[in-house]
Amino acid sequence: MAAPAQPKKIVAPTVSQINAEFVTQLACKYWAPHIKKKSPFDIKVIEEIYEKEIVKSRFAIRKIMLLEFSQYLENYLWMNYSPEVSSKAYLMSICCMVNEKFRENVPAWETFKKKPDHFPFFFKRILKAALAENDGEFSLHEQTVLLLFLDHCFNSLEVDLIRSQVQQLISLPMWMGLQPARLELELKKTPKLRKFWNLIKKNDEKMDPEAREQAYQERRFLSQLIQKFISVLKSVPLSEPVTMDKVHYCERFIELMIDLEALLPTRRWFNTILDDSHLLVHCYLSNLVHREEDGHLFSQLLDMLKFYTGFEINDQTGNALTENEMTTIHYDRITSLQRAAFAHFPELYDFALSNVAEVDTRESLVKFFGPLSSNTLHQVASYLCLLPTLPKNEDTTFDKKFLLELLVSRHERRISQIQQLNQMPLYPTEKIIWDENIVPTEYYSGEGCLALPKLNLQFLTLHDYLLRNFNLFRLESTYEIRQDIEDSVSRMKPWQSEYGGVVFGGWARMAQPIVAFTVVEVAKPNIGENWPTRVRADVTINLNVRDHIKDEWEGLRKHDVCFLITVRPTKPYGTKFDRRRPFIEQVGLVYVRGCEIQGMLDDKGRVIEDGPEPRPNLRGESRTFRVFLDPNQYQQDMTNTIQNGAEDVYETFNIIMRRKPKENNFKAVLETIRNLMNTDCVVPDWLHDIILGYGDPSSAHYSKMPNQIATLDFNDTFLSIEHLKASFPGHNVKVTVDDPTLQIPPFRITFPVRSGKGKKRKDADEDEDTEEAKTLIVEPHVIPNRGPYPYNQPKRNTIQFTHTQIEAIRAGMQPGLTMVVGPPGTGKTDVAVQIISNIYHNFPEQRTLIVTHSNQALNQLFEKIMALDIDERHLLRLGHGEEELETEKDFSRYGRVNYVLARRIELLEEVKRLQKSLGVPGDASYTCETAGYFFLYQVMSRWEEYISKVKNKGSTLPDVTEISTFFPFHEYFANAPQPIFKGRSYEEDMEIAEGCFRHIKKIFTQLEEFRASELLRSGLDRSKYLLVKEAKIIAMTCTHAALKRHDLVKLGFKYDNILMEEAAQILEIETFIPLLLQNPQDGFSRLKRWIMIGDHHQLPPVIKNMAFQKYSNMEQSLFTRFVRVGVPTVDLDAQGRARASLCNLYNWRYKNLGNLPHVQLLPEFSTANAGLLYDFQLINVEDFQGVGESEPNPYFYQNLGEAEYVVALFMYMCLLGYPADRISILTTYNGQKHLIRDIINRRCGNNPLIGRPNKVTTVDRFQGQQNDYILLSLVRTRAVGHLRDVRRLVVAMSRARLGLYIFARVSLFQNCFELTPAFSQLTARPLHLHIIPTEPFPTTRKNGERPSHEVQIIKNMPQMANFVYNMYMHLIQTTHHYHQTFLQLPPAMVEEGEEVQNQETELEAEEEAMLIQADDIPSPPDDSCSQETLAPQSDTTPNQTETTASQTGADSNPEALTASCEVIASEAVTPQDATSAPAETN
Repeated sequence: MAAPAQPKKIVAPTVSQINAEFVTQLACKYWAPHIKKKSPFDIKVIEEIYEKEIVKSRFAIRKIMLLEFSQYLENYLWMNYSPEVSSKAYLMSICCMVNEKFRENVPAWETFKKKPDHFPFFFKRILKAALAENDGEFSLHEQTVLLLFLDHCFNSLEVDLIRSQVQQLISLPMWMGLQPARLELELKKTPKLRKFWNLIKKNDEKMDPEAREQAYQERRFLSQLIQKFISVLKSVPLSEPVTMDKVHYCERFIELMIDLEALLPTRRWFNTILDDSHLLVHCYLSNLVHREEDGHLFSQLLDMLKFYTGFEINDQTGNALTENEMTTIHYDRITSLQRAAFAHFPELYDFALSNVAEVDTRESLVKFFGPLSSNTLHQVASYLCLLPTLPKNEDTTFDKKFLLELLVSRHERRISQIQQLNQMPLYPTEKIIWDENIVPTEYYSGEGCLALPKLNLQFLTLHDYLLRNFNLFRLESTYEIRQDIEDSVSRMKPWQSEYGGVVFGGWARMAQPIVAFTVVEVAKPNIGENWPTRVRADVTINLNVRDHIKDEWEGLRKHDVCFLITVRPTKPYGTKFDRRRPFIEQVGLVYVRGCEIQGMLDDKGRVIEDGPEPRPNLRGESRTFRVFLDPNQYQQDMTNTIQNGAEDVYETFNIIMRRKPKENNFKAVLETIRNLMNTDCVVPDWLHDIILGYGDPSSAHYSKMPNQIATLDFNDTFLSIEHLKASFPGHNVKVTVDDPTLQIPPFRITFPVRSGKGKKRKDADEDEDTEEAKTLIVEPHVIPNRGPYPYNQPKRNTIQFTHTQIEAIRAGMQPGLTMVVGPPGTGKTDVAVQIISNIYHNFPEQRTLIVTHSNQALNQLFEKIMALDIDERHLLRLGHGEEELETEKDFSRYGRVNYVLARRIELLEEVKRLQKSLGVPGDASYTCETAGYFFLYQVMSRWEEYISKVKNKGSTLPDVTEISTFFPFHEYFANAPQPIFKGRSYEEDMEIAEGCFRHIKKIFTQLEEFRASELLRSGLDRSKYLLVKEAKIIAMTCTHAALKRHDLVKLGFKYDNILMEEAAQILEIETFIPLLLQNPQDGFSRLKRWIMIGDHHQLPPVIKNMAFQKYSNMEQSLFTRFVRVGVPTVDLDAQGRARASLCNLYNWRYKNLGNLPHVQLLPEFSTANAGLLYDFQLINVEDFQGVGESEPNPYFYQNLGEAEYVVALFMYMCLLGYPADRISILTTYNGQKHLIRDIINRRCGNNPLIGRPNKVTTVDRFQGQQNDYILLSLVRTRAVGHLRDVRRLVVAMSRARLGLYIFARVSLFQNCFELTPAFSQLTARPLHLHIIPTEPFPTTRKNGERPSHEVQIIKNMPQMANFVYNMYMHLIQTTHHYHQTFLQLPPAMVEEGEEVQNQETELEAEEEAMLIQADDIPSPPDDSCSQETLAPQSDTTPNQTETTASQTGADSNPEALTASCEVIASEAVTPQDATSAPAETN
């Protein structure tokens, strides 16, 4: 197996390079946004740029990046485009810019939407150019660029402007491109189409000749493009050199065909055109397929196209075809061929009279049709309407090979897609792991196309949807596995020994050499399958390693995945490994196979089972693991060994590698997806089309659901009737009671429910109708008394929800799909919790499933749920995150079992007390069952007797005292607050009596529910019962749902509603799986509600491989796709997290995002940040010692200047008195995170004066969290990098509540088009840090006021470091001075000498710690700074000293500043010192 060549990384141009470029000079003259006086438009500029910069550099990405970044498209190309100036260079320049935007993953069509007038003309020019002759005006390379542009258009059908142009190319009239006989055949199949076709003809006749000709050209465009491609393909020679332009053109063309076939709107009519052109036959017979190097990717793309052309779907209706229907289609094809053969070709009688199963294999078809002449084959094909009729006495122009392949490939039996999937091994092998076309390296640039599925807006069927996700999930896991294998194996340093064997010169924590490997069981296949049901093997390793690593290996659990590797190194002992060179040839890797642990074997060779029993202690270092091998892979390997004489892979393994458990769940998820594809996965009817991206996107909104609920109890959602009225602006609220004292929550609201269907009304009725539609009937109701104890009072919501939050809550309570977009700080979690609570109270028999992306979000939700009126016995938390819950209660399965058992004992004690109070003999509290009988015969009888005595007896007025007198449970309620009965009114006391009875009844109701725990003896059975029967609100992460789906379905798990938090951060497939964690009831899903809460303007799911992220769009969450498709959303529009000024940095990204009143009113938001002039500031950081960003490892970016500056500001804030835990330091790259952590360790350590920040982490990791003050380092100085993704910018800007300080290279970031709305606000303020060192924390200054203290301007990082050093030294000296004064106090002032001694010791220890830390503060050298700076005079005041120090830092001579820089350089942590971490981009 040849090792792939390492692809080159595209190096982004630096700022200095950008400024020196010819393009930049032109930009500054003609279109740069910051230039005030621009020169007038000149078409020659576009011609010159295109010829000199683009064509001359052969479309170099670096040049195109520069142009696109300079806003060439927005501010020059499209702004000035018109038919008069349109030229080849103009067209090509626009296409290059759009393609670059797609490559960079930034919005591409916004500019065109703003000025759409000339787009139709422009698009027609593109179509014409795409069909131009190869040696004509447009080169093949240019036409490849046009193909890519067209592909982007076809994949942007959600954009109205694009769809209006593309639709003309792919609608029914395109069938003009079919040959007449085929057209007739297709119209005959579907009579309805003939009507449409006749209508099209009539309309064409009415057109004027010019318009008709234009329409005909558009309709035939794709047919002509296919013919053009075939001519290019045929020009590729078999072995002579070929230009790569031709190969790339062919690859891009097949990619376009795949994308057209994989979307129903484009496929519907095009599939027939493609079939009629016999494109696949031409491709499979082409020379390019047989060229091993150049044709490898082309062949892979071709296989994908073949898969989609034969996809199991009805093109016209869009319905998925079952296996039976596919078989019927296949049989129809064969029998029509047999009929034609019988009627017209006597030489094919044998074929015509054979049964189908005998003749539908490739071998038998070739046997029957191979001997026929070319002309006969042509005639057979023409009878089937595959080719035009052959004129008499003329020979066919087609090659015999082509004619034979056409007939055979069309009629051969195909293996069904589900069979193919079931035969596919789940573990990747070495062939896939190192194939760059399938699993690209981290250096994927976005230039070429790949043999990968794409996740766009729409999917053909659920099978297609699952399959694409299955393949991508598998390959993303493969990429991570490749990184792990390369890391572990290279650490083991396999070398060739003197005798030709393998010797390991190193060691790896995650891998061990295999001592022995034996296959111990190959079980028989199931009926109808040809692979074994299971294959097991024993792997022996020698664990002569440190104890903690040994424990990790021995801790391998059932279902953990490991990899078996064979290496045969060719390099001699001692050869150094070079990570830049291809990995495979260096280590001599030959095979990789996956396996799943069953367990470790004990001394007797038995598998040690997981369980509560302690594990046996095994002697020695040798350990044997029993593993399951993949049966499909085993069968393929054995077949290869037997048929082709290949070596037995399973006798060669010499390394076993394990992986971290958190990253190792891929096999379970893949099995779950595969199981879903093998079952009739029933998605609710109201969701099916939306998931596939078709139909009316608002069809699942509650307003369009047939089972909309008219009256809902909003429980404690509203705080008052005024709150309710404010929550429904524009509605007329009618309250059923007029007395204002009775208009108190809770409220039931009746909404006007109108069915969408019905006859049109007259105008007169419409006004009435709209009035009625806006009227809400509100009924206040009293929650029945629950008992006399204080804890009986229900917990209440205290949040005053806004009207959009109320709309979200209302939508969540109604059936259907609810999507809530929650910008930062808008109370997403509060809304989610209120929806859950309201569903729980409105529909007590229904069960709700809560799914989130992270354990942290799930725990936040749970903590808020517990604060509401929800009985905790109905809560259950699945997965491993429950231990992080900040509560004493355990909501895990076993925690709930223990709770039930403990609660049962408590309740039985209450029963015992009740029994005693009633004077009933016996042991009623022995079990739940005896308690039930006691309630029935003793409690109920007494209550009924009591009611008969005190109830209203017709005409006589009831006596209030009787209620208390006859009450039978006085003694039981003696421990409740007394008196129980107030004696004010009959109604009030009667309600109290009924409340007391409800309290008693609830005890017995709960005991009845807990009866099962008496009958079920094992903890496992009890936990299963809780999950399936008892719990009403079940929470888990999406990963847990994917891992455990099989177990949950098997248990009979049921639920009615799903609420998903962080929905925009969950992978598409991991969002879909939770919909199907239950078996359908009578063929229908019982799912009633699906509530998704998320924010697609923040960061998407993490995808490590750039190719899957960008090319396959794998980072698109289902939430984001639904928003793109147009599913209605409720956008929360009031934030309460940050100051209004900070909110302005990101609120431009949202619809009408405002502030809650408290953001303006509360003191913490209106007070300024002490010691800092501004509440947010962008601080420009230039190169430090001539270096900006550095990159010790791929994508491991660091910037020492910014890191030191950030830490210096942090130290300054802490020295002023800011609590360190209210400050977090964020950065956009992992490399910088490690560097800042190291500097913090050096500078601050455990210093009591400074402390450590709350967190030092990346922006991506901090999503969903917040802090009062954020210091942000943007790191990059050469290219904007991934901050260009506006979603990352929104997260970065929205983490701070009170202060945000950003350190960056301003000249780079201010030019970026996507970041303009935020950076225009940031750059409006000074770009040097403004501090007020004499202002103490906290300050009384209002935000925005001029300070009374002096403001210092810090020009650069060395100056800030110098300043902080002086400030620190001064603080230590004042502390020392205070310490001495304190110790000289007269004895009378101190009560006990012992106390003084303790304080003295503490102060000495603290002072010592601070002085030790001072050694690490960057200090200016003695010679270069004035005495004043180093040792402040004892008679100056602290304020004076600090001012002097800062002035010295800012204004001292240049030599002093340089010296200061040198000290920092010597003290600073170099990027290489920082912890080396794996190359990660976020």
